[in-house]
Amino acid sequence: MKKVLLLILLLLPICVSALELPSTYSKNLLIYDLTDDKVLHQVKADEKRNVASLTKIVTTITAIENISDLDMKVKVTPEMLYGIPWDASIAGLKAGDELTIRDVLYASILPSGADATHVLAFTSAGSVSKFVEKMNELAKKVGANDTNFVNVTGYDVDNHYSTATDILKILKYALQNETFKEIYCTKEHMMSNGKVVKATVLKYNDLLHLDISRIKGSKTGFTDEAGLCISALISSGGHDFIIITLNAPPESSKGYNLMDALSLIKFLDNNYGEQKLLSIGEEVKTIDVKLSNINSYTIQGSKDITKYLPVDYDKSKVRVDYDGKDTLNFLNKKGDTIGTLKVYYDDVLIGEDKIVLDTEIKIDFVKILKEYYLFLIGLFVLLILVVKLKKKNKKKA
Repeated sequence: MKKVLLLILLLLPICVSALELPSTYSKNLLIYDLTDDKVLHQVKADEKRNVASLTKIVTTITAIENISDLDMKVKVTPEMLYGIPWDASIAGLKAGDELTIRDVLYASILPSGADATHVLAFTSAGSVSKFVEKMNELAKKVGANDTNFVNVTGYDVDNHYSTATDILKILKYALQNETFKEIYCTKEHMMSNGKVVKATVLKYNDLLHLDISRIKGSKTGFTDEAGLCISALISSGGHDFIIITLNAPPESSKGYNLMDALSLIKFLDNNYGEQKLLSIGEEVKTIDVKLSNINSYTIQGSKDITKYLPVDYDKSKVRVDYDGKDTLNFLNKKGDTIGTLKVYYDDVLIGEDKIVLDTEIKIDFVKILKEYYLFLIGLFVLLILVVKLKKKNKKKA
């Protein structure tokens, strides 16, 4: 019944508050705005638990950073394949296969190959245990302090754990590496031996027939202990996001992790976007115009200034300040910059709009006379007195 309800939500617009998440199968989740460097929503994101094959994110970036030549050929040996659990996901690597390191990196992320992660570990560090040390060093380097890895696959063992928050830190770091990002955002790759490896989201899609076109990159995970997990890179409203979900019911054929990711994409689409904090033509302030053909001039927006916010954002947090001339007169010319509008949200400067005078201001002699008539009369009287005084002095001379 729960699956049916969620499928309906995927097909229909989600009309919920921007602050209210849709129902998910996953017990732990995190939505991170990569564009604005901001966590939008999280549920038990700091809870320590097994993260299954999301472990292979750190396995792969660790290998990239520790193997200098990614196009180097490596021969798969029986020793490399020893110790892989019988029920672990594999990429189908066989002893004797010769592949490039780059091929093995794809085989680690796309089909979530435990065999590929073992090959990377042996090639990079000589053993799985030594390579795991490097993985934990990288985790600590990026601030993933609630994380400890014991193996390179994410298979359920004691003391192997992380959190949604720490997986985010590791994935953010990894995506800065162009090689990792290219692999993470690939859904299908032909290796140098002709074998094709495919992303696990394609397998889920074959089972569930869902639209996965919005998922730019991903890594899924599944074990009995961890449940179904996913990390996904997506775009919505012109922003890039990382979605991480953990601990959905461990039924791999149901694809609860993928369904949750798609549900959260819909949630972002319908509840977030670029909100206009200042619009073209929006009146902000009126200032006086002196001694001219107009009495006042309206300061108004000349462009849209937007901020990515929920649709029910707090409008009381928007502030528009005008910094410029308080009065104008006929000496101000059309095309002059007379000030700047500064737009704030929650006391953070979002954007500025330069205000350019778009009206020709002409002198008004009648207003000048009205404004200075007493001064002009006084000046006229003074001139008369000066003239009389000069005449008087001339007669005496």
